Formats: sequence, structure tokens, C-alpha cells
Amino acid sequence: MALAETGPEAPAAGSRYIAVLRRHPLAFAAHVVLALAVLAAILASVYPVDPLKQNLMGSLMPPSLKVDHFPGSQSTFPAFLGTDSLGRDLAARIILAIRISLAVSFLAVLIATVVGVFLGLVAGYAGGILDSVIMRVVDALLSLPFVVLAIAVVAAIGPGLTNVALVLGLTGWVTFAKLVRGEVLRIREYSFIEAADSIGCSGTRILFRHILPQTTGIILVNATLTMGQMIISEATLSGLGVPPPTPTLGAILSDAQQTFFAAWWIVVFPGLALMAIILAINIVGDFLRDYFEPGEAGAR
Repeated sequence: MALAETGPEAPAAGSRYIAVLRRHPLAFAAHVVLALAVLAAILASVYPVDPLKQNLMGSLMPPSLKVDHFPGSQSTFPAFLGTDSLGRDLAARIILAIRISLAVSFLAVLIATVVGVFLGLVAGYAGGILDSVIMRVVDALLSLPFVVLAIAVVAAIGPGLTNVALVLGLTGWVTFAKLVRGEVLRIREYSFIEAADSIGCSGTRILFRHILPQTTGIILVNATLTMGQMIISEATLSGLGVPPPTPTLGAILSDAQQTFFAAWWIVVFPGLALMAIILAINIVGDFLRDYFEPGEAGAR
């Protein structure tokens, strides 16, 4: 019976979301850009060119649609975005870099969400000394530059995809904690929370069964916006983050600094990819924020 009642809700919610999205062309375009980025990340391993293969005879060759357009190339696929200083295909490296950047940022956001939401729920519901301690830790971390703190920790524990994601996640949970705590302080005054408490529901049940679902919207919006911040932070950590030769968008841009005037494409194309992904994530985050606001309920 429960399945029969809740089954139609998911399609209805999806239909409402799509209906609202269709009325916002910019947000729709941002969704398309993110879908293409995810598709590129998924298909990175089937791209017909090895992103790690070096060919010094074909270094710094400009973009071309011609197959084997530079000396020593054995590829049957054109380097349509050119090559870098080591003769590696730039398009293949950008596609793989998108996968790495998205994977690191997604894992970092997941860690930040779990830690921040849990501590925010506990602080807001428990109050007292526990709330004060958690909030003082949050204030202390907010007083430190986020990127500087991440660089210091990564330099201490060493580079690596997992280490970078862990560092970014454990230094990025504070926003989730503050937002969720504020929501809990507001929601726990509602009558349905008092009713649940009056019938003997445990604090854990009230917290995770009745309060947490009410914070889903703000958590989702903040996670979306935080993902863009994590991608930028990962790019900033180039050299200290994911070790070479594994490409990331930040590492590609960092390596291109010495050859920018000789090979503009090494900066322009990965820079455009990074900008498009960050901009799309921010636009989707803004759309989700408006979508979950009470004022948008009538539009849905």
C-alpha cells in the first residue's frame, strides 16, 4: 500500500522539475553542459588517443583536423586541440582531466556533506556546550583561508587523488554545519516536532526521521555550489594535489604557464573547459536554490 501511494510521487516530482527547468533557458543550458561533462568523464577511457603518451617530435603542435599532421605521430585520430610541450594530445588530456576533477570534487563534497550535516544536526538539536564547541571549531576554520589550509594539509600528508579529496572534504564541511544548524534551530520549534517528542519519539528518531528530511533542499543547493568551489580548489592545488602524469585541469594550466605565448591552445582550451564547468555548476546551484524556495512552490 505504501509503495502504491509513494510510487507516483517520484515521476510527478521529476515532471515538475523539468517543467520549471524548461522555463529557464540558461539553467537548461547549464544542465546540458554538466551532462556533457559527466558523459566525457564516463567515456574518457574509450577515447582513441592515449593521454599519457609522449611524442617530443610533435610537441606544441597547433590544433588541426588532419590525421598524423605532426612528425612521429602514429595516431589515426586528429589532435584537434593540438599537443602540449611533451607532444601529448591535449583533447585526450582534457577529457581525462575532467574525469579526475569531477571525481575529486564529488568525493570531497560527499565527505564535506556527511561531516557537516551530522555536526550541524547535532549542534542545532543538542544545544548547550556541544553546540558551543562545534560552532567555535567552525568559527576557527572559517577564520583561516580555505585554500591555504588545504595546501598546508596536502603538503603534510602527501599528494594523491584520495588525499586531495579527503583534505578538501574535511576543510569544506563548515558551511554545511552552519547552514544545517540554522535550519535545525528553526525546524525544532515546529508543532510536529513537539508532537513527535510528546508521543515518546527518541531524539535520534526526531533528528534523522523528522528534521533531516526538512533540510534536504538547502543541503542539495549548498552541495552543488560547493562542488564548483572544490573543482577550483583542486585546480589551485596543482603540483601538490594529484601527482603527474595523471592530468587535472589545474595541472594542465599550471604546466602551460611556460609556453603560453608559444602555444595559446594549451591555456585556452582547458581554461574554457574549467570555466564552463564551474559556471554551469553555479547556475544549476542558483536554479536549485530558487526551486526549493517557498516562493517558487506556486510556479511548480
